Order: sequence, then C-alpha cells, then structure tokens
Amino acid sequence: MSELKRTPLYPLYADIPGVRCIDFGGWELPVQFSGIHKEHEAVREAAGLFDVSHMGEFFVSGPQAESFLQRMTVNDVTVLVPGQAQYSAMCYPDGGVVDDLLVYKLAEASYMLVVNASNIRKDWEWLSRHLADGVRMTDKSDDTALLALQGPKAEDILAPLVDCDLTQLGAFHFLQNVSLFGASVLISRTGYTGEDGFEIYLPAQDAPAVWTGLLERGVAFGLIPAGLGARDTLRFEAKLPLYGQELSQDISPLEGGIGFFVKLGKGDFIGKDALQRQKESGVPRKLVGVEMIDRGIPRSHYAVYAGGERIGEITTGTQSPTLKRNLGLALLDSRFAAVGTQVEVDVRGKRLQAEVVPVPFYKRARKGADSK
Repeated sequence: MSELKRTPLYPLYADIPGVRCIDFGGWELPVQFSGIHKEHEAVREAAGLFDVSHMGEFFVSGPQAESFLQRMTVNDVTVLVPGQAQYSAMCYPDGGVVDDLLVYKLAEASYMLVVNASNIRKDWEWLSRHLADGVRMTDKSDDTALLALQGPKAEDILAPLVDCDLTQLGAFHFLQNVSLFGASVLISRTGYTGEDGFEIYLPAQDAPAVWTGLLERGVAFGLIPAGLGARDTLRFEAKLPLYGQELSQDISPLEGGIGFFVKLGKGDFIGKDALQRQKESGVPRKLVGVEMIDRGIPRSHYAVYAGGERIGEITTGTQSPTLKRNLGLALLDSRFAAVGTQVEVDVRGKRLQAEVVPVPFYKRARKGADSK
C-alpha cells in the first residue's frame, strides 16, 4: 500500500485538538477539526479556512494556448481577460466528463488550470495527449498550496491584511502578486461552499505562515479551520457538483446540471458533437433535488424508483446542516425530473417516500463571489 500524500500544512494539524484525518483519494486530509456541523455553521454565519492544497495546478502558455484550451474545455475561453477565471469541464468524445476545473487567465497566452486532486494524473495525460504545437504545459501541483477562506466574514478578515482593494474584486476575478504574511499570493474570489469568499494560491513553503496568520487574525470574526466534511455538506446544499458523484466519465455536463457552462456555439471542442446530439434529442437523465417524506436519509448510490421502475440513483445525500431536512441530489430519468414528482428511495432495503424539490437547496443573498 503506497504512503498517503500530505499537504504542506499537515504538521500543523497536530496543534488543533479534535482533528481527524482520512484517506481522501490518496491524500491524508482532515475530514474535521472541531466537528462537521460546527464548521459548516461557521462558514454559513462567519468564516471557515480550508486546506485544499491537494488540488492540482497546471500552467499552460504559448501562442496557441488559447486555441488549445478552447478545444479541450466546454466553456468559451476567448471571453476571458487577464485577471478573470471561469468554471469549465473537459469531456471525452462521447460527452462524458474527464474532469471539471477552473481556468484562470494570468496574462495574454498564459493560463492556470485548477483540477481535482484525484484526477491530476489522468488530466495531465489527457491534456498531454492532445498537446498542440505552440503550447507549453507545466505541472506545479506539488509546489503550490491552496487555502480557501469562505464565509460572509471572509472579506472583513482578508481585506485589512493586503494592500489592494478586495471590495472591488468581483466574482471569478483574481489579483496576482499580492503580499500576505510575507508571501506572494494569488487571491481569487471563488469557492466551493455557496458563500462569498476567496481562494489563495501560494508557494507551498509559505502555506504554514499564511494559514497561521489568517487563523490568528480571523479569530475575532469567528474564523475556524474547516475540513472536507463541511466542504462536502456546504457544496451539496448549494448544488455544486463533485466529480465522481454528480459528474463522471458516464455523466455528461448536461446531465450533471452544469449545462450553462457548455458553450455549444463557440466552435469545435472535444465532446461537442455528442453534447449537441444530447441537447437536441433531450437529455436522458437530469440532476434533481430530492427531499425525503418518510423518515430516512438518502445516501450516495441509493436506488430511486417510481411506479415500481428504477429511475436513477442518489449521487449525494445527507441531513442538511443548514435546513435540517433529509435531502439528496439524484440523477433521474428525465421523465421523472419535474418538481413535485413522487418517488421512492431504497434506504437499506426499504423503499421510502420522497419528492423531487427545487435546487439549489441553499442560496445566499449575492454580494461577492459566486461559488465554484
């Protein structure tokens, strides 16, 4: 069994009572520091600080970088200006998802791709296989740390610590070469929680000082460290997809609820023909929200039925910490995707009553960044 990878902040975890780490895609990462519900609540009401340094960062540059990324991703890279980012995905020719990712335009002909940790090797191989002349690509995942400061107090915490005006930084925009606790960082108004907040990219060796500094300065605002458990419940309430659950090689972006980011009119890209056919003929499955009527919690891969027919399965489900309701995201046959449709969820061998409900389950009043 190979040894688990660790982020640059791993040595600091021991200083936090109650921390519990798990194997997450080959990484030893904190699932919680003080409790998932407490951390979830802190992000919704104040702020949480996440170590997400396991994410991958690829740097793409060269005169053909834009056209290369335009072909490899589903969103329209040409609309980006330096200092702007976009959410996107890479697809296989059949429309299945290689990965979902963020594309940052650092400068003309210079980009950063942020990919899921479990897909770093696969994504690198996929991009390398299609690499064009006039494009250079570098994997700086091991050299780059990533902290996510999320919650309604995030701006209040971070703004006084930097010499730039974060109040003017819009959603999916970023600033480079910002000094923060002696480190030169990239600050992006993005996140994966459904709240306002920032993601901070920085050299791995500088991560401990920035992590410690933020927690010390943020304590007066209610900032606490948060782990993967709260990250999952937060993104779930906001209907933000997780690769391997809402998106996969077998689930297209149209089925997985991110069709808005698929720009079929932009020109050719890998997977376009399949996605075009899927859209024209009608998406066969849709990602919907489900609320339990009977007592029970829907969990990933629980089967969903209607009229005795299996119509899909739960992709993610839990008792919502914010709403205190038993909720799930489910990939269902499109015939049963309308809000109000009565369905049954197989919970440990018992088919329990549930209903299709509107999503996202939680939506904050918009002020700053949209989520991922």
